Amino acid sequence: MDGESCIRKAYEYIFHSDFEEAIYWFEQAIVAEPDNAGYYHKCAVSCARSGKWTKAKIYADVAEKLDPGNEEYRFHSQTIQSRLLLAEANGLIAEANPNLKEAAERLRHAVSLDPLSFDAYYTLAMVCHSDGLLDEAIDCAREALRLDPNHSAARRLFADISRKRRMERIRSTIRRK
Repeated sequence: MDGESCIRKAYEYIFHSDFEEAIYWFEQAIVAEPDNAGYYHKCAVSCARSGKWTKAKIYADVAEKLDPGNEEYRFHSQTIQSRLLLAEANGLIAEANPNLKEAAERLRHAVSLDPLSFDAYYTLAMVCHSDGLLDEAIDCAREALRLDPNHSAARRLFADISRKRRMERIRSTIRRK
């Protein structure tokens, strides 16, 4: 079967919400035409929508390599990489002895790759808050709220960081006197 026929089959399965089968048919299109960057990109999109981030990254990277000037492919690859970094950071945070500094580095990289990632900004705000980096925490919480103004947990975090910063300023002023 040729690549375009496989793509049509993949979209049929997407319309019926069978994403696993759609991915299979995107992969068949890739087998049929291994130099077609668009097929890799479409497969990466479907993998990402299915939460298969590692697989999505592999396909996105190939699409970008095959067509390096394509901004859409580059952006999608960066977005997937950001999501993977967020997952790594969450793993570091969840450890028995959380490695906040390493988690923060991964999150900073994640937001640089995907400046529209609410989750990366929100998580970085929490990590910075926990690590006492209040100026960075407030900036990240503010950005998270800009991306999702109705997120109640982000609103509470922003308020908590603001209170903590005010208290530190008051203590600092009292110590100087």
